[in-house]
Amino acid sequence: MKKNGLTASFIIETESANYSEGMGNIAVLKKMSRADRKEYTYISRQALRYNLMKNAAWDNTPVLASGSGSKKVVQFAPEATIKDYPEIDLFGYLKTIAKTDTEKGGSNKRAAVVRLSNAIAMEAYNDDFDYMTNMGLADRITTEKNVNSIAQSEIHKSFYTYTITIDLDKVGIDGDIEIDNKEKANRVKTFIDGAQFLYRDIKGRRENMNPIFAIGGVYTRKNPYFENRLKFDFKNHLAVDCLTELMQDDDVKENTTVGCLSGILVNDKEIKEKLTVNTISEFFAKLKTEVDAYYE
Repeated sequence: MKKNGLTASFIIETESANYSEGMGNIAVLKKMSRADRKEYTYISRQALRYNLMKNAAWDNTPVLASGSGSKKVVQFAPEATIKDYPEIDLFGYLKTIAKTDTEKGGSNKRAAVVRLSNAIAMEAYNDDFDYMTNMGLADRITTEKNVNSIAQSEIHKSFYTYTITIDLDKVGIDGDIEIDNKEKANRVKTFIDGAQFLYRDIKGRRENMNPIFAIGGVYTRKNPYFENRLKFDFKNHLAVDCLTELMQDDDVKENTTVGCLSGILVNDKEIKEKLTVNTISEFFAKLKTEVDAYYE
């Protein structure tokens, strides 16, 4: 069987990277709860996509606002095609046409061939807050006292894990349009580079979101094998036995590559003993070699 399903799961370490709707002067992190009754912050897949597209300079697909009054929605322009815009090639589109006296109306859509999970914290949120007064600017006003408002912001520094999947056989093909294989490979490799060197600008900080652990490959099944499988069994100690059990499947065993940055996880010695481990750079280089091989 031809290998056409690329998947990779990552662990990153970052801080307070995605906020939800605030309450008054309190900035609230996006969070979800689990059965252990603890809260875990997360970085939404939309936020990951935003930075992946921006860092690749692919956030230039034309858009327009359709509808009327307060019911307008922003969508990709009808003339934008996957030939010219990698963003809608990889993440799809929905273009609707309003019904008029002369137009029948309807929609034109393309499903995403790249899928992202949310990046979910591997450590629970503990109600930590930052307290901000902006006194540096307020003190410059000498004619009036107490002119600045106090603000609070939830903060959480943690390891996070997320997963990408790519249907290699669907990249660069949309109806009658098909780009050449070299460009298909370039688009996938550019996207992979974006994951390797991902960062996010938020609230005056530039957060490094480069993976410190990576596992994945190109497989015969289009299955996100390692999604929800990267866990700590205690502080910063990666649960390795779960991963070695997954390796009992032939597709996983034959096609999986692992990359690990030394000195971050407390059991990196165990990880290197039980898994065949490369550096993070070697992991991504191997993944891009597999992509080139697929499109040859």
